Amino acid sequence: MSSKSNKNTQLVSSGRKKAYTHGVVNPVVQRASTIVFDTVADLKEAAKTRGDKTLFYGRRGTTTHFALQEAITELEGGEGCALYPCGAAAISQVFLSFLKTGDHILMVDNVYEPTRDFCDKILAGLGITTTYYPPTIGAGIKDYIQPNTKVLFLESPGSITMEVQDVPAMVKVANEHNVMTMLDNTYGNGLHYRPLEHGVDISIQAATKYIVGHSDVMMGVAVANKKYWPTLRENSYLLGQCTSADDAYLALRGLRTMGVRLNQHEKAAIEVAKWLEQHELVDHIRHPAFESCPGHEFFKRDFDGSNGLFSFVMKTGNQKAIDAFLDSLEHIKMGFSWGGFESLVTANLTMKGLRSNTGWDLGPVIRLHIGLEDVEDLISDLSQALEVYKQHL
Repeated sequence: MSSKSNKNTQLVSSGRKKAYTHGVVNPVVQRASTIVFDTVADLKEAAKTRGDKTLFYGRRGTTTHFALQEAITELEGGEGCALYPCGAAAISQVFLSFLKTGDHILMVDNVYEPTRDFCDKILAGLGITTTYYPPTIGAGIKDYIQPNTKVLFLESPGSITMEVQDVPAMVKVANEHNVMTMLDNTYGNGLHYRPLEHGVDISIQAATKYIVGHSDVMMGVAVANKKYWPTLRENSYLLGQCTSADDAYLALRGLRTMGVRLNQHEKAAIEVAKWLEQHELVDHIRHPAFESCPGHEFFKRDFDGSNGLFSFVMKTGNQKAIDAFLDSLEHIKMGFSWGGFESLVTANLTMKGLRSNTGWDLGPVIRLHIGLEDVEDLISDLSQALEVYKQHL
């Protein structure tokens, strides 16, 4: 894999062809619904190449979209990139592009909750069944494969509890059984982890998070390998998936600084996590770079870095203590999503309602996204909030 300096150069230079920039630094914002043609021959030629960065109709994209798609494709190392209005849309539309009634999907048990809901409520209604498997199963996934298994879905690290999966071992088994693989790579972002290099067929991200990086745009992306890209491209178009040129521009702008932002997020998060690791109320840290995180060995083997997201497990607790802790925080705000410049927190008294295959007999889980504030202020904020937590036990 290329060095971090090479990757940062890639982030700055990708998607900046003259056809997109017209001589200025940034690709221009080209808004369009209708594309007009001077001749019948021009229209016919555009129709032939409409799936390959050709101006044809607004839903196919403009040069602003093409620039972003090219940059994300290069970042993830795939054949092509489809854009969606949010991360959940990317996941759901990728499923609908490849699954049909009677198919079976293997889903990691620590998956992002909206993905679980889509499987249980939408796919189930379409006659597509889902089996949830333990995130640390590795090559043991072979015991879960059924004759009608079509997709193996991975999320590494997992949502909230952060288990890192042995992706190469699982992909090997999937390939042996002709099962396609998809991975939610929002944590890995393409800079720190490139699933397609480990054999995954489709990498999906909520670009809302680190790619955009400023908590002001909703967007999803999916990058496929050569085998699956034509189907993903055409089915995403048929399913009506598109984004605005303005949002594509903002995603490109965020992409340019993602490397330097991630360096700061990573450094600050590790410092905060080390402080929390020593706190009397904390049982252990769920940060992939820490040995206490399940699958840490796979993180060390496969990833080039971490980011600002991690969780910590309390030794004991109750809902009253959690609520008091959250209410007392000043700099760290309650809110869903992550990946922006601001620090965020969510908390769960138990993980039992978010899992169906693997149990949870540990304490409350608090998830942090460490933003770009001064670390001393964040630690001070957590220190006083944990004192409040202690008072309510």
